[in-house]
Amino acid sequence: MIKSILVTLDGSEHAQTAARYAIWLAERLQATVVGMHVVDVVSIEGSGAFLHDVSGSLGFEPYLDFSSKMREALQTRGNVLLEQFLAACAERGVRADTHLATGIVANEICEQARTADVVVLGHRGLNERFSTGLLGGTTESVTRKCPKPVLVSPMEFGPITRPLLAYDGSPRAAAAMHEAAELATALHLPLTVLHVGKDDAAEQRVVDEARRYLATHRVETEIVTRAGYANETILEVMNDGKHDLLMIGAYGHSRIIEMVLGSTTEYVLRNATAPVFLCR
Repeated sequence: MIKSILVTLDGSEHAQTAARYAIWLAERLQATVVGMHVVDVVSIEGSGAFLHDVSGSLGFEPYLDFSSKMREALQTRGNVLLEQFLAACAERGVRADTHLATGIVANEICEQARTADVVVLGHRGLNERFSTGLLGGTTESVTRKCPKPVLVSPMEFGPITRPLLAYDGSPRAAAAMHEAAELATALHLPLTVLHVGKDDAAEQRVVDEARRYLATHRVETEIVTRAGYANETILEVMNDGKHDLLMIGAYGHSRIIEMVLGSTTEYVLRNATAPVFLCR
């Protein structure tokens, strides 16, 4: 059961939406939500080194105290964001706490996640315009390294009413099914289970095990089976069924295999317009 939710805040529109999802879930699950802001040490050190080099090359006294001033300014800004978050939680009557850290952003988030049940973060971050891909660098790093489930939110918020579980029988999919059953039960929502595979006895066993497991949770369940490529089929079913949450196992292959075959998880994350809940 989700009772502790960690949400990352950086002032971006994506982070604001992530906070709305975290508060929405905490309100309904009677959970505590922790707002976290990380002062990026890489940005501080990089900016300080740059200014030091430029000032020296122009014949000025290097601004040796720039990094500490930059750190203070960023910490002040982080505290403002966290105070705004606490005010939003108080307005909804949600128990909340905050955490301000300094370090490498993805690493700090994953470390703090050890004491949370789920991490909520935006699809992109404050520096999205500098990112080369469709998924923010910090978000991709957290989804790969985080020891706990991760919910990646889209740009726009919407209440969760029609969750979809992608299930292929793998251990990661089984973890996603457990979380889906708990969440659907707590939110009193029906759950659609999608299995993409061939129509044979082995695939039918996978479908049957999902049906039996969910029956023990007394979740209203609809089983959908499709043939085709998993990544494309998942998105098609999401869009056709107007599902507003996808629950899926995270990254089933090594990075080397993914370079050759591609990753269903990454494809879905890059292209889904609804929140994606990743489980290991």
